[in-house]
Amino acid sequence: MSQTRGRYDFCIGLVLAMSSSIFIGGSFILKKKGLLRLARKGSMRAGQGGHAYLKEWLWWAGLLSMGAGEVANFAAYAFAPATLVTPLGALSVLVSAILSSFFLNEKLNLHGKIGCLLSILGSTVMVIHAPQEEEVETLDEMSHKLGDPGFVVFATLVVIVSLILICVVGPRHGQTNILVYITICSVIGALSVSCVKGLGIAIKELFAGKPVLKHPLSWILLLSLTVCVSTQINYLNRALDIFNTSIVTPIYYVIFTTSVLTCSAILFKEWQHMAADDIIGTFSGFLTIIVGIFLLHAFKDVNFTLANLPLSLRKDGRAANGTLLSTYDSFNDNEESSACLGEMQSTESLSARRNGSLSAF
Repeated sequence: MSQTRGRYDFCIGLVLAMSSSIFIGGSFILKKKGLLRLARKGSMRAGQGGHAYLKEWLWWAGLLSMGAGEVANFAAYAFAPATLVTPLGALSVLVSAILSSFFLNEKLNLHGKIGCLLSILGSTVMVIHAPQEEEVETLDEMSHKLGDPGFVVFATLVVIVSLILICVVGPRHGQTNILVYITICSVIGALSVSCVKGLGIAIKELFAGKPVLKHPLSWILLLSLTVCVSTQINYLNRALDIFNTSIVTPIYYVIFTTSVLTCSAILFKEWQHMAADDIIGTFSGFLTIIVGIFLLHAFKDVNFTLANLPLSLRKDGRAANGTLLSTYDSFNDNEESSACLGEMQSTESLSARRNGSLSAF
């Protein structure tokens, strides 16, 4: 019965996580469209501290889409471990990339398609080898976990780093360095996932008829989640307004996933009982996702398709023969040119022309 229930929860968590990725991936596009419309109107941009986007319905549609995705994500964490839900966030990158090619004129070339495939394969490998977190079924157990010295040190470091980035680094380098605002969103996101996990447990207990509302941890988690999500939304809007969506999305995914996996490992001690092959599989899957996301966005401006592949192979074949083939081709070209100019040209002229052709080639 326990295995059947566990399988049922796994399937629910998987479906919710995939739905969340679809909603969140679409929200990036809607928000970006709204911010672009505001920029064309001449309104003060979000990256400069403006809040005109609050009057733009497309931005609100993106916010609602992200809200739906976060609700689905919230529920997914209640049914499945974070190491299953978080890697599936790569699907939001794929959804964002595909929708960007249709609505933001950001073309998806061959590199991007290969990147999508690698991201899906990497997510699958991570799900197969994902570590199993320790069972936490009550708020009292969650409270004990949150009081662990390792997690307290981690949470303190996250808060300190976030405050330094917000108060010191952000005003100076936020407009030029893409990592500043995205790092703020990502590291705070690790704490928000912990809050979501705790609130998911609280909701389960509430449905079971337990006096959850009287437990102080429920309200602490709710307040912490509100602060974390508000901060994430604010700085993610700034990053989206200043930088390209196709750059913001993958970097946000990589840093956010790394932060969540680290937080989850510290909080739930997931890695202590893992076999060596599962550890290798988990890291391999994550690195595969990173490579896929890199291919998806790093070469987005390169116009390369399957139709260009035969031509590229022919060029590579010529280059593989080295200088000898190039010199031979140049020699033939120069001989034909010299025939057209006449047989009275000197050897020095022919040599000069040949050297010039080699340089051009």
